[in-house]
Amino acid sequence: MAATRLIVMHQNKGKTIAQCLKDRVDYAKNEEKTGRGELVSSYACNAEIADKEFAESKREYLRITGRKPKGDIIAYQIRQSFKPGEITPEEANRIGYETAIRFTKGNHAYIVATHIDKAHIHNHIIFNSTNLACDRKFRDYWFIALALQKLSDIICLENGLSVIEPRKPSERAKRDPYPKKETFRSVICADIDVALLEKPKAFDEFLKLLMEQGYEIKLGKNPAVRGKGQKRFIRFKSLGDGYASDDLIKIISGEKAQSSERKDNAKYSKNKKRDFDLLIDIQEKIRQGKGGGYEKWAKVYNIKQLSQALLFLQEHDVRDYATLTERASSASSTFSNLTTTIKDAEKRLAEIQVLKTHIFNYSKTKDVNEKYRKSGYSKKFYEAHREEITIHKAAKKAFSERNGKLPRVKELNAAYSEILVEKKKAYSEYRQAKKDMQDYVTAKHNIDMILGENKREDQEQKKQKEKERSR
Repeated sequence: MAATRLIVMHQNKGKTIAQCLKDRVDYAKNEEKTGRGELVSSYACNAEIADKEFAESKREYLRITGRKPKGDIIAYQIRQSFKPGEITPEEANRIGYETAIRFTKGNHAYIVATHIDKAHIHNHIIFNSTNLACDRKFRDYWFIALALQKLSDIICLENGLSVIEPRKPSERAKRDPYPKKETFRSVICADIDVALLEKPKAFDEFLKLLMEQGYEIKLGKNPAVRGKGQKRFIRFKSLGDGYASDDLIKIISGEKAQSSERKDNAKYSKNKKRDFDLLIDIQEKIRQGKGGGYEKWAKVYNIKQLSQALLFLQEHDVRDYATLTERASSASSTFSNLTTTIKDAEKRLAEIQVLKTHIFNYSKTKDVNEKYRKSGYSKKFYEAHREEITIHKAAKKAFSERNGKLPRVKELNAAYSEILVEKKKAYSEYRQAKKDMQDYVTAKHNIDMILGENKREDQEQKKQKEKERSR
């Protein structure tokens, strides 16, 4: 899962464009945040001197077009934050690189700096507002934030990551191009509305419905609730209008009506829930200090989940444990193979794109490097053409590290198209394979847990009988 934000970067008062670019780029490349600079990648520019290259493109744009807009935008930044524990820093940098190449359509130079100094890994993607040809600027447009988030979600799905599930928007949210991020409070409110759909007869029954959804309840003068991933309890009265315990009691008793918008959102959220989930290891929870109330609820919850799992197996004609094991293993293998295929394709596509960039850079800087050689490697000439020479050397180094003959750009384009077709084909099967894998593995886990629980109970009964005989 990745949350994105597009930030416009203007020239600050009292500073030159070069100074502003250097400040922003230096912050992104901070070695303490990027693993000593190892988590920095770039496209169509040298990451070490990206700010200078961006500034030079501005001067070239002015020379070619003669335009200098008031309040000029010098660059854009994409903040891309990932769910903690779901991705490695290297994968995050690669996904950030692909997000930028597809968002800019390869027309703008950029750097991708992956920061690992916080619990959530996040990318700082800074791309030049001036295109590579230095004759146009990046065109911002209405709803661009939604387009960026959608693109990021697609790339996350293609790489086997979760995405932010959208809730059904209200009329106001439909008009808002910058929707609010989902928070613990918004999730709790949605689950409260789902529980109210069950029409509980009393507040205690309503709290039990929340417990069935995985929440812990703290009673008292101000009842509070805590869900998965939350560190602290949240009071009902702090959730907003209509969610205080007094309001909920009035809705349950019929004194107050639940808004039609909340009902619609609740129905939408309810339909998004999974058919069944993993059973709870009750004995382990009791060892962790859970009380008798939790044990009672967990037993009811397990019965419901097991019933739904058995219904799933019946619908898919799984009549014995051996078939279930075979299906679970097959589904896991299919999903694993598709994931590997997609990731291998992504890696190869990135390699081709990088190689094409080096080929273009080599071609553009070939004449300058030849003049540098003829000048006897003059220091003065080098300082005047440092950027072009550095880019040329980087391209030559990349070529020297390759085995075999350097392919032509036409051949690389053909290979890119072929791999892209293979990737799309694999991805078309990916979603269903993932769902099948989750369903069969969850069903098998639940059956294994029940069989293990029955075996444990049989052993306890056997020990009890032996004790009675010994008496």
